Amino acid sequence: MTPRHAASDAPERRPPLRGAGAPVLAVDLDGTLMRSDLLWEGLLRLGMRRPWVLPGILLALRRGRAALKRAVAEAMPIDPASLPWREDLLAWLRAEKDAGRRIVLATGADRLPAEAVARHLGLFDEVLASDPPRNLSARRKADALRESFGEGGFDYVGDHHRKDAPVFEQARAAVPVGSPSLERLLRAKDRPIAASFADQGTMLGTVLRAMRVHQWAKNLLVFVPLLTAHRVLDGGAWLASGLAFAAFSLLASGTYLLNDLHDLDADRLHPTKRHRPLAAGAISIPTALGLAVALVLGGLAIGVLLLPRPCLGSLAAYLGLTLAYSLFLKRLLLVDVIALALLYTIRIHAGAEAIEVELSEWLLVFSLFVFSSLAFLKRYVELRRSAPASGATLAGRGYAAEDLAIVRVIGPALGVMSVLVLALYVQAPAVEEAYNRPGILWLLLPLMTYWVARIWFLAERGRVDDDPVAFAIRDRGTQAVVLLMAAVALAAWKL
Repeated sequence: MTPRHAASDAPERRPPLRGAGAPVLAVDLDGTLMRSDLLWEGLLRLGMRRPWVLPGILLALRRGRAALKRAVAEAMPIDPASLPWREDLLAWLRAEKDAGRRIVLATGADRLPAEAVARHLGLFDEVLASDPPRNLSARRKADALRESFGEGGFDYVGDHHRKDAPVFEQARAAVPVGSPSLERLLRAKDRPIAASFADQGTMLGTVLRAMRVHQWAKNLLVFVPLLTAHRVLDGGAWLASGLAFAAFSLLASGTYLLNDLHDLDADRLHPTKRHRPLAAGAISIPTALGLAVALVLGGLAIGVLLLPRPCLGSLAAYLGLTLAYSLFLKRLLLVDVIALALLYTIRIHAGAEAIEVELSEWLLVFSLFVFSSLAFLKRYVELRRSAPASGATLAGRGYAAEDLAIVRVIGPALGVMSVLVLALYVQAPAVEEAYNRPGILWLLLPLMTYWVARIWFLAERGRVDDDPVAFAIRDRGTQAVVLLMAAVALAAWKL
């Protein structure tokens, strides 16, 4: 291709920054036009779907990074429609295209997926991409663009302060994308800025959202044995329970990230889950993977170093069951709700092990019924909102549209069973020994009955979200019931 240069160095004849008279617009792909990286997208899918081929694929790296990209592209083609695009940048590029501007996709990604992207978007007049053995990145990309369009004969849209630095140096004007610091750096170097597409929010906020810190509230269940054992004035018990809470919180966040990595494609097609940081591309795949491993190791380290050995067993059981649930149990009819109920019950069991008290069998059975009811409630909400066609199953689950009626029956019934267990506990001989006025505990039964009925009424009215446990924690009605039940237990103990 004949190199293209500016029409003249005279100020009055310089080409405009935008529009039909502007130079070629070269656009990076990974991290710029797309909020992800094609190589990592392919490696992740291979790891999840065909892990046995990964060792052979990685051996291609001996022939260079471009060879690895080609091996991954051939082994795991990517559907461009499933990728997280920067819609604001796409809209700007379409406007430039409509104004008559020539646009080139200039990417370090392999040519095969790059051309698939170009066909999908219908924006690009030409594709410059990696072809083994040439990896079109950094200096090589700058050289290729200069050879095609001349120094200063193109504007460049990029996102990386280091890899894209040589390209920005050769470009006439820059279009920084992503971190606001990139634009500041380019302006400090007196590079002309044609447009800017900075991300909103902070990386810390994004990471915390990916970790789902708000879900840590579920781990408050580890404090339940401290309350039922009447250890509320024991500072050492509070410290041990706090450490267990921290361990479960780190494990939960780590497994949430691993779950999001596993469900990446499905989440991107979901009406609400597509906004999760990983699905939306706000956090990269390698960052999420590294953070997940660090969080899991951190949670286990607390168990090994700071908690009683039995509690470490509960942490390991929670980790194993959570991973099994994410990988396959959540797709099995009925097995999934049992797994969910066990995950909550394990937290209570670990709380007892942390403060080294014997956990009441009544409390374990009670919690299993309560959390089984909530697990069925979760499926009920999903079925009701997704409304799969007759004969079809809920996406990623083992429930069909016809199951809605029976889920609506089993869920409340399990909640009522928890009330029955509570009634049997109140009249147990051990209660008479533990409380001064055990008869007061009978007031727990109408409170529990009210709560079970209320939350199912709210679900029927469409007011419960996809996570009933998290909903219950922040629901003021639930909070009031919990406070009243605590007051009843305290009165039975102290009066």
